[in-house]
Amino acid sequence: MFVASLVGVFRFKDLPEKYGPFVQHKALLEKKTIDDEDQIAIVNIAGTESNHVLFLDSYNDINEIVEELKLVDAELNYNSKKILEGHL
Repeated sequence: MFVASLVGVFRFKDLPEKYGPFVQHKALLEKKTIDDEDQIAIVNIAGTESNHVLFLDSYNDINEIVEELKLVDAELNYNSKKILEGHL
């Protein structure tokens, strides 16, 4: 299993440009319209060049994020999990 580490939590309008394609791809998959104020977490999957996008308004609790990451064979590190819990 890969380790997922939080890169940051951003409003869409403040999102660093390099994460834009990841966010657009995930929005397309989820058929989601993104607003400038949407809170988006980016997690990096260690040992890969992948970043995983989390639209924070889509989750009720951290367990939903944990389950989603299991689908990509990743697990949040402790600090990332605690920080994300504070944003939900």
